Formats: sequence, structure tokens, C-alpha cells
Amino acid sequence: MVPHIPWGLIFSVLAVCGLGIWNLASASRPPHSPVWGSQMGYLGISMVAVLVVCLVDYRWIQRMALPIYAGNILLLIALRFFGHTAKGAESWFVIGPFRMQPAEFMKIGVVLMLAKVYHDDFQPNAPSYSLTRLWKPVLVVFVPFALVLVQPDLGTALMIGLSSLTIILFGKVRWYLVATLVAGVFAAGIVIWNDYIRDVPEPRPTIVRHHLKKHQSQRISGWLDPEADLRGSGYHAAQSKIAVGSGGVSGKGWREGTQTGLRFLPEQHTDFIFSVWAEEHGFVMCIVLLVLYGAIFIFGLGVGFNARDRFGAFVAVGVVAMLFWQVFENIGMVIGLLPVTGITLPLMSYGGSSLLSVMLSIGLLVNISMRRHMF
Repeated sequence: MVPHIPWGLIFSVLAVCGLGIWNLASASRPPHSPVWGSQMGYLGISMVAVLVVCLVDYRWIQRMALPIYAGNILLLIALRFFGHTAKGAESWFVIGPFRMQPAEFMKIGVVLMLAKVYHDDFQPNAPSYSLTRLWKPVLVVFVPFALVLVQPDLGTALMIGLSSLTIILFGKVRWYLVATLVAGVFAAGIVIWNDYIRDVPEPRPTIVRHHLKKHQSQRISGWLDPEADLRGSGYHAAQSKIAVGSGGVSGKGWREGTQTGLRFLPEQHTDFIFSVWAEEHGFVMCIVLLVLYGAIFIFGLGVGFNARDRFGAFVAVGVVAMLFWQVFENIGMVIGLLPVTGITLPLMSYGGSSLLSVMLSIGLLVNISMRRHMF
């Protein structure tokens, strides 16, 4: 197994983790609590978890995909009765000083379950998936998607949906389903235009806007018109763009960022950690960070394309899709191209559940790569 360890993937992941802790040491400077120390502890626990995952034959993980998926579903249901509410969402279990967010691990459960479905459902001469054959994958995705959405945690639900959609498209679907997807994107654009952009007298006739929570609707409004409410719904995005832009080419230097130091940046150690990096290290180091993320995606896809079986290939594609969409959404919202959704930046943002779930996913990639010629 040792010759097939993906050292490029491991190096890229550890490099991003190291940069993340270094960046957190600046983002959590006094009077903030020194969360970078806690992050180092979480990283140590995560690396032990990765080692355990690598030592287990992933065919056993394949057999355990359904129990893992069902266990995560039960945890999401239990949140309705025992969950801790923070920032308007009932998303955490609080046990003493520790908090756990089950939705982070649900993303892994969905990837494993979808991979098992596509592996078990494989027929050598079967045509591409039609709408009737997709009922199993759709059901696997819909249940956790709905449970996370009602917390409400729109950002994590969106990540589950996008990563699952990537896996489903990778499984080959009929052309009319792809056309339907494209039509759905256009329909979403029309809904946004009607609910937020169209110049009509108030009260405006809306399609989905009146179904959204107030803060969710404000985030979309702030995205479409960033300067409409700079002291309210547009504050986060505006301060983030100031931080990113003021970093220039080379940045202001470690712990020299004024937006960070003067606490203008909201959630600067979690959702907006990339703003801290951009302000203090500049455009060049932002490109370096993106190259490292790109290396993780490329090495991860390489694991999938060289996997021994369909289960390993689908898991690898699902993990890469999960990481890609998180990076895409987080950096997009930080620079003002996408709405603020509360998505963390993998391996950079502070958070034990987020870091552990990402590292477990990386452990799955290493496991699949190590055993690609064993059976």
C-alpha cells in the first residue's frame, strides 16, 4: 500500500492546514480568544482520525455506508429535540465546552451512500440514468437536504445539494435531465429577477421571497445591491471587500491588517477567514492558496480515476465536489460575487466539526489510493 500513498495530496492538505493556523493566530489576536490553539488540538485529533480511516479497508466502509448514513439522519432528527440554537439555527449539540455540528458529517454520509447506490446498481450494458432510475439517489439526497434546510441552515443544505448533484451527473444521466437542469438555472434567474430586481410598485408580487426568512432575503438583496444597506444586511460583504481590496498585491503583513485588528470584519475567524488572509498577505499569496486548493482537487480526482472499483471512484468524486463547492462559495461570498451563506473555508476556518469532517474525507481519498491494486 505504501507506494500508492498520495503524497502530493497529503502535502497540499497539510500546507493549507499550516497556513490556516498561522492565519488564525492573526485573526484571533487580543481581545479575541486565541482560537488557533484550539484549532491545533482539533488538527491533532483529526490526523489521528485520518490514520484510523486509512488503516480500515474501504470495502468495510462500503458495507457500513448505510449505517453511517442512517446514524447521521438520526442525529439531525435529534437536533429538533436536544439541539442548541445559535445565530437563528438549531445546528449544534453542546456537550460542556464542546460543540458538534452533525450536518458537517452528514455531507460525508451522503457521499458514501450515493457511492454505494451507484456501485450496487451498476449494470454493464445499462443505458444512462433516466428519471425513473434516479429515485434512489434523489431519495438519498432529499432526506438530509430537507432536515438541514429546516434547521434552518441554507448554506450547508446548498453544499449537500451541489456535491450530490455533481455525483449524480458523474453517474451519467439522460440528456433531457441535463437540459432540465439548465432550464432550472434559468428559472431561478427569472425568480430572482421578479422577486428582487424588477421595478414594480410595492407590495411586489413575489414567488419565493415571502417564503424565506428575513435574514435570508436580506442576504440576497445585499448581494444584488451591495450599497443598499451598508449598515445592515450589506455590512458583512462591504467590510469583507474593503479588507480584500486593501491587501493589494503583497498585503499589509501578518497581524498588520486594520480591518482585522480593529474588528470591522464579522466572523473573521470562521466565515470570513479568507478576508483576513487577503488583507494581510495580498493577491500573490491568495493565488498560492488557490493553487494549493487546486492541487487538492486534482490529486483527489486522480484518486478517483485510478480507483479499483466504482465505489472508490464515486467517493473520490464526491469528496472533491464537496470541497470544491465549499471553496467556491466561501471565496465567492467574501469577494462579493455570491450571497453570504455562512459557509466555512475548508482547512482554513476555525471549527472542530468542519476540520474533522474535511480531514475524514481526505482520509477516505488516501485509503482509496492506497488500496487501488490490492483486490
